[in-house]
Amino acid sequence: MKRPGNPLILHGVVGGVLAGLVVALWFLVVDSMAGRPFHTPAVLASALTGYAAAEPTFRMVAAYTVVHFAVFACLGIAAAAAIAGLRTPPRLLFGVLFGLGAQELVFYAGLSLSGASGVTLVPWLHVMAANVLSGFVLMAYLHRASRNEGPFWLAALKGHPLLARGLITGLVGAVAVAVWFFGLDVVTGHPLRTPAALGSALLFGASNVAEIQLNLGVVAAYTVVHVAAFAVAGIVFVAIAEQVERAPALVLLVAMTGIVLEAVVVTVLLFGAQWVLGTLGVWSVLGANVLAVCTMGWHVWTTHPLLRRRLRDEPIEVRI
Repeated sequence: MKRPGNPLILHGVVGGVLAGLVVALWFLVVDSMAGRPFHTPAVLASALTGYAAAEPTFRMVAAYTVVHFAVFACLGIAAAAAIAGLRTPPRLLFGVLFGLGAQELVFYAGLSLSGASGVTLVPWLHVMAANVLSGFVLMAYLHRASRNEGPFWLAALKGHPLLARGLITGLVGAVAVAVWFFGLDVVTGHPLRTPAALGSALLFGASNVAEIQLNLGVVAAYTVVHVAAFAVAGIVFVAIAEQVERAPALVLLVAMTGIVLEAVVVTVLLFGAQWVLGTLGVWSVLGANVLAVCTMGWHVWTTHPLLRRRLRDEPIEVRI
């Protein structure tokens, strides 16, 4: 059999199709959990064509699926060409950048050209999570196809100690907050109610307490988002701590990080699920955020001996 003349295009198409398959499976699972199989492709097909249907039809879903995979094939070729042009091996970070950059841009630009609002049609958290995950899969395939012997997945973290320490720090904070709310839920006699409420509101568009879906699927979906958000926060937290090691006067940034974390969480709840904030209670949210900052700070403090020495030896006037 004759080998293809341009392996870059072939690998780009295959990687793009695999990434598109990940997105399709993601929304199939999400729609099925909400009791509306194939709802997302049908809604997007309606937005792009202007034809509204009461229920998803095979023709609508099939037509959108063809467009979906064609677009992802083109994105895969673009990613393969970009990596080849940069002369660098595929990396997980590229998957994040590609998912949050190129894929998000194409998705929302396409809907904007059709006159539809992607934010109202599909929850942005779903789009972001699906695109990041598909970006990982695309880079994993391109890494394998290029026969690169360099590390990938978790092994690649050995060359990026900041990311590794940040992920662990974020996991510590995520566990602390999860345990906090689980304890509050148990005390009130409603185990797992908090992640179910947040998941129902932020991921499935619930608008009141009556629409909370208290099942393991919703809890698991929200847990993934919860851990991912704290992973990012942990990386930022460790990065700031290592800057403080070099310049102790920057210790004020630690306090600012706590304030920003609080502001981000409250803002997300206000815009994405204001009623959940009332259900959980402002003080419980404040307590959870303080606990997260304290536990992540404790972990950073115990794992950074140079930071401890610098802060103890520096005059107080310098750190204020």
